[in-house]
Amino acid sequence: MEEIPCVTSYTAEGPYPEIRVQGKNQRYGQAILSNVGGSASEMGSIGLYLYGRFTQDGRPEVAEVLGHLAVVEMHHLSIFSALARQLGEDPRLWGPFRGGRRYWTPEYLRYPRRLNQLLRYAVEEERGAVRKYRQQAGWIRDENVAANLRRIAADEEVHVQILSRLMESYCSRPL
Repeated sequence: MEEIPCVTSYTAEGPYPEIRVQGKNQRYGQAILSNVGGSASEMGSIGLYLYGRFTQDGRPEVAEVLGHLAVVEMHHLSIFSALARQLGEDPRLWGPFRGGRRYWTPEYLRYPRRLNQLLRYAVEEERGAVRKYRQQAGWIRDENVAANLRRIAADEEVHVQILSRLMESYCSRPL
């Protein structure tokens, strides 16, 4: 069994901001809802990490890390769902799509069996989430919603670091 890179925390330092909004706002709500159940969303991250946990049984230490990451993503899903609801949206597992809504589906996931591909996909998704959440925080004028986006983006950066260390430890080519 390979030595797992030391993971001391799966989240960024510091507390999460209070989950509250200034008032209902459909535009903000739809943006946050896309983080709940859109094609690139927390639900997708949870699905990828759970799939990895279930398929990496030959590497229990990797499966354990992926399970911890899934739990953090579930916390993010909870935060975004609460914010979406406060902003006036129904926090189902769906996101805005062509003027309507589209339910999240496991078809959005890629199902890599090889560890290097799983980690590569996970890093791509985490980096995409950091960009998306920072971009949203840049135009959303509700400071508490923006603060939650920045805090969750900081967690996603920690995930990139963890996944990159796993790639360096278990795969021949680092990210």
